[in-house]
Amino acid sequence: MGKRKAFIFCFLLFGLSHFAPGQELKVEGYFLQDSAMLGERVGYVLKATYPSSLNVLFPDSTYHFDEMEFLGKETFISHSQDSVTLDSAVYYLSNFSLDSVKTFGLPVFEVLRYDSISHFAAASPLVLKLTIDEMPEELAFKETNRYQPIPRDFNYPYLLIGLSALLVITLALFFLFGKKVKKRWKIFNEKRKQKKFLSQWQQAKAAFISNPSMESADSLLGLWKGRMENLTNKPFKEWTSTEISAELKMPELIAAFRKIELIIYAARPAEDIEAACDQLEEISTATFEQKIKELP
Repeated sequence: MGKRKAFIFCFLLFGLSHFAPGQELKVEGYFLQDSAMLGERVGYVLKATYPSSLNVLFPDSTYHFDEMEFLGKETFISHSQDSVTLDSAVYYLSNFSLDSVKTFGLPVFEVLRYDSISHFAAASPLVLKLTIDEMPEELAFKETNRYQPIPRDFNYPYLLIGLSALLVITLALFFLFGKKVKKRWKIFNEKRKQKKFLSQWQQAKAAFISNPSMESADSLLGLWKGRMENLTNKPFKEWTSTEISAELKMPELIAAFRKIELIIYAARPAEDIEAACDQLEEISTATFEQKIKELP
């Protein structure tokens, strides 16, 4: 009986020391967007803050993601300060649930000597975005007894003659000056878009440098990716930083993305973020100039 009491005492002592104050493991998870269409690719951020003495693992591709389909995972370097470690990762998933609001949360695993403990993040909502509006069950008609004026007869022969003359003149001008006018219009339109983008970019860049928060960093990257999509007709918003660097054949661009994404996914500002912004601006400008040269 004495040995049994001693064993229970040691077990309780170990449990109390393991869950002592300051040894708490915190998990946070959220989607990068509020809503998505069925099957659309969406990013899910998972963060864990825990004492550096703990052994913590994140889910991999073998984990069962419920009705979400796993597409990929992007990890970041752990950051430790004052014996506290911050880990973060981005999971790219597709939602195939027909629920109007899908709640989802991922765990992290605290590895013990012979077992492990799952710590789940609070469930994060994702609204299903419908592409077709529902039709009403019954169509409502309004009755009216107001006088409805009847239009007078129109002289259609004169209209047809005028339209035919206008069509002949338009075709003649098109064959004579159509190519030059079309090219000049395209150049003018592209320059107008580039001027508008640069104005928005300078505002977003200034806001990001003065206050490097998750919102300002996400707004800056979203503006740049949207402009690159417009210039190249390629899905830059759906690609990761690694995929974008491979598409542009610029592996050094990953370092610039990491400086900005470090604020979004790890809430930690990087050094020399202005140089990273300037590098992205130079790429968009070079892509714009190349598009102008390749216009037919």
